Amino acid sequence: MPLARRLTLRDAVAIGLGSMIGAGVFSVWGPASAAAGGGLLIALAIAAFVAFCNATASAQLAAAHPVAGGAYAYARAEIGPWWGFVAGWGFVIGKIASCAAMAMTFAAYAAPEGWRVPVAVLAVGALCAVNCLGVTRTALVTRILVVVSLLGLAVVVAAGFSSAPTAAPVPLPDATAYGVLQGAGLLFFAFAGYARIATMGEEVVDPARTIPRAIVLALGGAVLVYALVAVVTLLVLGADAATTAAPLAEIVSRSGWDGAVPLVRVAAATASLGALLALLTGIGRTTLAMAREADLPRFLSAVDERWHVPRRAEIVVGAVVIVIVLVADLRGAIGFSSFGVLLYYLIANAAAFRQHGAARRYPRWLQVAGALGCLVLVNSLPVVASLIGTGVVLVGVGYRMLRLRLARA
Repeated sequence: MPLARRLTLRDAVAIGLGSMIGAGVFSVWGPASAAAGGGLLIALAIAAFVAFCNATASAQLAAAHPVAGGAYAYARAEIGPWWGFVAGWGFVIGKIASCAAMAMTFAAYAAPEGWRVPVAVLAVGALCAVNCLGVTRTALVTRILVVVSLLGLAVVVAAGFSSAPTAAPVPLPDATAYGVLQGAGLLFFAFAGYARIATMGEEVVDPARTIPRAIVLALGGAVLVYALVAVVTLLVLGADAATTAAPLAEIVSRSGWDGAVPLVRVAAATASLGALLALLTGIGRTTLAMAREADLPRFLSAVDERWHVPRRAEIVVGAVVIVIVLVADLRGAIGFSSFGVLLYYLIANAAAFRQHGAARRYPRWLQVAGALGCLVLVNSLPVVASLIGTGVVLVGVGYRMLRLRLARA
């Protein structure tokens, strides 16, 4: 059964923003500033440029292939099944790690020490249930969460700029080329939300027009928000951003706006929930697309007849995320997520490069720049994250090889 087309441009932009705002603003500044040092803004600019190149590739592909699955479906159509599988597998493993990171971030802001793991698990279960009740409910909840998050971030930016003239932040260490690139790779984790829009191509109204516009609008809005928050983080916290568990709440506190600290914590928790909700939705659709082609068990390809959602896929993804929350930490989840997502976009750029004629919307040099950017950043990530990511990718490749061999036998 096909998925129903119910999402408008506003819904798609909200889902993209919900995935990005919350992923980076509240969780990535510590690891990124520790890596990039004084080159944090340069790292942010590099991550934003690579994200823009990848966004144009995703928009071009989505307009030509308005189906669920994102680059998994695009690469299968443009390059071949194996490329599609690696892209889809990279997306699923990377974004499952992102879900775990968002659940941990929510719990860090919303729960006291000692209760954070059970609260994170509860959040994953609750939002998985929301997704199982229909995609229009997902879009509505995401819009509400995005508005609350932006209000909280507006307080952070206002407080930060009001105290900037008198602030005395600890200077960041000098930047190195490798550190800046590693910071960019970690920050890229925060920009990958526009992929959620592309993976829902089978549920968007007028996808050839809506998806490219939604991707560009969502990415542009996220870049503006990140730039403002990065500046106030440097002006108020400096090197302390790398060691502060809740950096944006600390900005407000140091600015003398103590009464607004609870509001920022609520906004942080809300933004993390918005990102988690949208991420779970996107992974479910990619899992559905892969199951339809037997690249994942066909049991996961069922679409609920009442709510028109891939309920089995949503439940399985939620269960895996809960397991990761129970065994992983935030920094490891971010690095592993960046590995999977950069691999995904490397293949997306290659698929978009193959398009020609009426399907082309952007110059090929953007896809070349995007692919090269992905290669550079993925090789700059922490070594442990890259090794684990490579191992998991090889496990997926081995699974598909075994399935194909059994099918031939």
